Amino acid sequence: MDDRYYWAALQIAVNLGYRSLYHLYRYFPSGRSVLEADIEDIKRVPHLRPQVLERIIQLRHKADPEQTAEKLQKSGTQVILLGDPNYPPALAQIADPPVILYTRGRLPEPTMPLLAVVGSRRATPYGKAIARRFAMDLVKLGWGIVSGMARGIDTAAHEGALEGGGYTMAVFGCGINICYPKENKKLRELIEAKGGVLSEFPPDSGPHPRNFPIRNRLISGCSLGTLVIEAGERSGALITAYKALEQGRDVFAIPGSPTNKYSKGTNRLIKQGAKLVECIEDIIEEYPYLCWEIPPTPKKGLDPTLTLEESCVLRNLGLEPMHIDQLVEKTGLSVSTVGSILTKLEFKGLAKQLPGNYYINPEIELEAER
Repeated sequence: MDDRYYWAALQIAVNLGYRSLYHLYRYFPSGRSVLEADIEDIKRVPHLRPQVLERIIQLRHKADPEQTAEKLQKSGTQVILLGDPNYPPALAQIADPPVILYTRGRLPEPTMPLLAVVGSRRATPYGKAIARRFAMDLVKLGWGIVSGMARGIDTAAHEGALEGGGYTMAVFGCGINICYPKENKKLRELIEAKGGVLSEFPPDSGPHPRNFPIRNRLISGCSLGTLVIEAGERSGALITAYKALEQGRDVFAIPGSPTNKYSKGTNRLIKQGAKLVECIEDIIEEYPYLCWEIPPTPKKGLDPTLTLEESCVLRNLGLEPMHIDQLVEKTGLSVSTVGSILTKLEFKGLAKQLPGNYYINPEIELEAER
């Protein structure tokens, strides 16, 4: 029996947290040896709390590696053990790596650079558009996108990576067989088919609030850096950013309006030393050893000289006339900001005003006439 299933069975039977499992892993040569050890030997394991020791002694006999292996294999779940060749190399370097990873789909290639993209669950349309754009552009350069599949920024980042034809990995704060939130069922299926999903929590573990701060260290730990797009003052995305700092990884943040409550956290990160990001070049220039070449922008793509806010407005302009109030609602920007941007886009030939404060994209209009 593969030793991975001994560890998985032990974790499930005793309900061990990641720290306790790590202490056992460092002390014993194998999962099987934990199940076969005498009580006195288990008591010698350093850093285990008395109640955890008692639980191990009383419940380890319930561990069933064969049954655990059968269930996991039937569900298509892979078990990866710390030290395995396919264990994510960046994650193995953090101070408290998970001993066991449950995965479905495929893990990224060890040489693929990964960026964590996180932010508010209650993101504005502007924030989600930025997350989608950054993820899409980065995967086209060979990066992979890591996030937590939460509502808002996480979802937009995964979608952008998939739209760009690249790799994305979702890290769960629940069991690998549970979809949270439920409305992301289709997204989860796409990620599993074209990328990968990962969890350190055993199957059937519920999405308990205490799990998510624990999960967040994996999102940052798998990645070279963490990009935060829209985060309130108490956003869980800030936990991921601070975990990245603890792990010696880079932290990037998109600046926002001081009047936007979902920019309070990102602006504070920038004050504290996070790198202000306006375009993907601001990120990839931090990794010159990767030698990325920025591909030329396709003619039908967005003008690289546009600001993030200008790009957000332009993405919402099409052949159908759109009122300025609709643009305000779709982008989450103020009326004055949208009005100013439309004037600039008109000057660049990227917007055309119609009677009644309606606007279209003249480039799309010309394309339709051909």
